[in-house]
Amino acid sequence: MKKYIPILFGKYINTLSKLSKNKAIEKAFLLFCTPRKGKVKEFQKEFLDNAKFEKVETNSLTLQTYKWEGNKETVLLLHGWESNVFRWRKLIGFLKEEGFNTIAFDAPAHGNSSGNILHVPIYTKCTKDIIAKYKPKYIIGHSLGGMTTIYNQYKNPNNDIEKIVSLGAPSELSEIMNHYKNLLQLNTKVVKGLEEYFINNFNIKVNEFSTAKFVKNNTTPGLIVHDKFDKIAPFSSSKNIHKNWKNSILIKTEGLGHSLHQDDVNNQIITFLKK
Repeated sequence: MKKYIPILFGKYINTLSKLSKNKAIEKAFLLFCTPRKGKVKEFQKEFLDNAKFEKVETNSLTLQTYKWEGNKETVLLLHGWESNVFRWRKLIGFLKEEGFNTIAFDAPAHGNSSGNILHVPIYTKCTKDIIAKYKPKYIIGHSLGGMTTIYNQYKNPNNDIEKIVSLGAPSELSEIMNHYKNLLQLNTKVVKGLEEYFINNFNIKVNEFSTAKFVKNNTTPGLIVHDKFDKIAPFSSSKNIHKNWKNSILIKTEGLGHSLHQDDVNNQIITFLKK
């Protein structure tokens, strides 16, 4: 059933495009940006509730922030798609032990934050405002959070971020959109309509949105960690990012998966931040 549900959605959108192209594109975009999960689960509540900090109003959203106080530099954490701040629980233990001041927030439509959709442009706007408010020196992003971290630095190069960590992040929007097209078996009319939608609403050309390209002028030191056998975001993404990011270190893991929760990864992050 899981295999056929996306195809059924695709058939509906393809059929709708014959009646109303605009409605079909809107449906396709909303489906693309609407998470199915990521809200707080019962077993996550205690950990998150104990660290709840301020609620930040921005971009017509209410973002729930969390804080683990320390006397060293402030670190900002950005989680990925269909996740929330709970995913950082292991790394937060390492950061607390080293005395870092840690800030995190649930992305729009995730965790305890409001909203119904998430995409890189809105995540980036929220990140920019969180940075302005809490002034972190270091940012660590996982998956979509890593993509957002790099895009934010591209859009806002004059901030005070001193180090960036990207974990299992994708690079090419075109690859993501191609996967979406194949998953739903969308017709050419819908695909082209989505490309126009990105241009009209975000001034983004799908085939030009590439974090591997965005880092070419990035001089901020970066640590990139990606698993060779990552089934969610291809290792080639980080390989290409590293190739263009002159001041970056690439660590290739094998068999650690997409989440990269392991102690070895967390120790590598701590070592990088302490340099």
